[in-house]
Amino acid sequence: MAIETALFAAAQAGDPAALASLLRQLQPDARRYARYQCHRGSAIEDVVQEALIIIYRRVGTVRDAGAVAGWMFRIIARLCMLPALALMRGTQVLSEHDEGKYFAQMPQDELRIDLVRALESLPLMYREVVLLRDMEQLTITEIAQRLQLTREAVKSRIHRARAMVREYLRPDGVVREKAGG
Repeated sequence: MAIETALFAAAQAGDPAALASLLRQLQPDARRYARYQCHRGSAIEDVVQEALIIIYRRVGTVRDAGAVAGWMFRIIARLCMLPALALMRGTQVLSEHDEGKYFAQMPQDELRIDLVRALESLPLMYREVVLLRDMEQLTITEIAQRLQLTREAVKSRIHRARAMVREYLRPDGVVREKAGG
């Protein structure tokens, strides 16, 4: 995928027509890579849409036009691996997990509400890193800089936050109260 330097520069400068053209140009490759990376038909369009939104919002942070393809592929790979996205895919993915039978019987809207509640139950220090990593697609280094933490502290918080979300979502319903905050 070769992106014209002039188009890229105009998109970075905020030209709406250039941004739209860039996104149209990236969409077929984004869809093709999402199909390859996600391995699930139901999530592909969601992943492509989210990837294009991230590109739209953060195209100004990319150094040169040659780096856009690799950046887009990393975004898509991360989106395909998001635990939250896996929960929103519904029974197709969840039925493959041990607890999938429980989640597969739940309406998708209830599952989304439970996920939001799980995230809200996290103490702020954990919620913040998960949202920065999984929703804003920041790197560990970017999160560490933004929060003035070490990379190791960020990794530890992300790991702990995800474990707390998994615990909250357990089908036995044992952990359902706010964990602090």
